[in-house]
Amino acid sequence: MSIQEKLKILADAAKYDASCSSSGSTRKNTNNGLGNAAYGGICHSFAADGRCISLLKILLTNCCIFDCKYCLNRKSNNIKRAMFTPEEICEITINFYKRNYIEGLFLSSGIINNPDYTMELLIKTIYLLRNKYHFNGYIHAKAIPGCSEPLLKKLGSLVDRLSTNIELPSSNSLKLLAPNKNSEKITSTMASISKNINKNFAPAGSSTQMIIGASPDSDKEIMQKSSSMYQQFALKRVFYSAYIPVNKDKLLPQITTPPLIRENRLYQADWLLRYYKFSVAELFDKTDFLNTLLDPKTDWALNHLEEFPKEINEATFNDLIKIPGIGLKSAKKIVSSRKYFTIEFKDLKNMGISLKKAQYFITCNQKYFRKTPLNKSIITNYLLTNNKPQIVQLSLFNE
Repeated sequence: MSIQEKLKILADAAKYDASCSSSGSTRKNTNNGLGNAAYGGICHSFAADGRCISLLKILLTNCCIFDCKYCLNRKSNNIKRAMFTPEEICEITINFYKRNYIEGLFLSSGIINNPDYTMELLIKTIYLLRNKYHFNGYIHAKAIPGCSEPLLKKLGSLVDRLSTNIELPSSNSLKLLAPNKNSEKITSTMASISKNINKNFAPAGSSTQMIIGASPDSDKEIMQKSSSMYQQFALKRVFYSAYIPVNKDKLLPQITTPPLIRENRLYQADWLLRYYKFSVAELFDKTDFLNTLLDPKTDWALNHLEEFPKEINEATFNDLIKIPGIGLKSAKKIVSSRKYFTIEFKDLKNMGISLKKAQYFITCNQKYFRKTPLNKSIITNYLLTNNKPQIVQLSLFNE
């Protein structure tokens, strides 16, 4: 099989992994080296379904000893298989880099023989790329759960980001849909990565991915899992990947299109947990599933109208960032500006704050923007009429 044929198969096989963010590393070029990595990451582009395609994103092989129900590469599928040699991956990466097609590499693999054997091949590939080809650009590799600690440390010393996919939100779902995988081995590998991260080991940190919609886990359970992993493993990101029906199995949901709006709502809820001082208990105190028609912050506010309105000239920063339509930068502008003058609605407009949502939840000098009563049904009808739900590509990288 030619390299071109392998590339077509193994690039296509890698496209379902969303967790390929590429910022946070400062690997500098060396004498006679090729490329570098910086905090700003690389120039990203996105596929039609919103997934990052800016890195050379490939599998070492799509051969796999596991039989995960949701995976196209599961061993029971009758698909065309291929495997790169370490040298072939190096040559493709360098050739693509020189042609300005890419500025980094995302490398994962199916499991062949056993986790340690697969890790040894990944290490050999990246070691050659770093030391024979002197490639100093960004590299993100997937660790194989259940591998030995020395191999994990070796791989981590060669890459910028090292990650392990949690796959599914609960151990019960993992047992059902990925019977060959072990949740304890996955979390153990994630813990090992977390404790070893430093400037010489995966300096861009680690991330993980959960498949959304393949199992019956609720949004509340998903966000509880994410919150727990952020706290335990200091992850840079949890990526949510809408389940794509590539296999037929009685244990899989019978859907024809991926739940992309649900995926997007989970990203928005994740943002609220990490940056907006929300807790899982707050977001899900009345339901176990996010509203697909309204963003989580607006939906929370409408379900807690007793918290509003907030007076712009008096509300704390933490109160301001929980107001729909006001973000972190906007809240900082408000807090800074009101030291010098009393803020009016025209000032909010000049600060670039959209009043489409915020007007229902705030007052300026104890006055509403319009004579708008705090009535949930009225506000909801207006927002749904004027803000049709859409899939928004969030910034996944610069953090």
